[in-house]
Amino acid sequence: MRVGLFITCLADTMFPEVGKSTVRLLERLGHDVTFPEEQTCCGQMHVNTGYQRQALPLIEHHVDVFEGCEVVVAPSGSCVGSVRHQHASVAARAGRTALAERATSLAARTYELSELLVDVLGVTDVGAWFPHRVTYHPTCHSLRMLRVGDRPLSLLRAVGGIDLVELPAADQCCGFGGTFAIKNADTSTAMLTDKMTAVLSTGADVVTAGDSSCLMHIGGGLSRLSRETDDTTPRPLHLAQVLASTREESA
Repeated sequence: MRVGLFITCLADTMFPEVGKSTVRLLERLGHDVTFPEEQTCCGQMHVNTGYQRQALPLIEHHVDVFEGCEVVVAPSGSCVGSVRHQHASVAARAGRTALAERATSLAARTYELSELLVDVLGVTDVGAWFPHRVTYHPTCHSLRMLRVGDRPLSLLRAVGGIDLVELPAADQCCGFGGTFAIKNADTSTAMLTDKMTAVLSTGADVVTAGDSSCLMHIGGGLSRLSRETDDTTPRPLHLAQVLASTREESA
């Protein structure tokens, strides 16, 4: 299958290894991954903060860039949620009927990584090897907007050598929420504290998730805690990086 990689702003600028891992994983499974270099922000940040008119050119550009792809994958439930649930409606509200129809068609072929693997490619065992104690945080957009369910967990359970432990209160938000963490810093910090407490209770070496944004938030909190206490805390690692790991890399 020919897959277009929608890298997302955060992976492109701060976590490029997530994109590289996504490519390695899909190519290992025998698929051709293309990276349209013209891609930019999908406009989610603009829509979420009330700038729908400013988001419209970004939405149109996103459709122009990815429309020719057989399927599109992004290592982000948040950005896929925007493509699925915002693009067509923003275009329709602006009176751009043709763009709304094109956005709807593209949205139907756009998948979060675990969705693509399980639902489209029909695999749960991707041949990964990751001999570490791991806990999984289901991010809000993947859990509530995309309803990925246990797809990420089914993929993790099939990883060789892994010790997968359940995260208490897993469905609770980590407190990031984009600009929520800035505008409501005290509330965000309290939510993060609860999430870190849950992660630490598992004794995990690694906390994984399908969104770099949430891992950035959780990882930042854990890093500060580690400096304050001189204790080792779990490291954040994207689901794509866990699934792309092999026995050879671990040797």
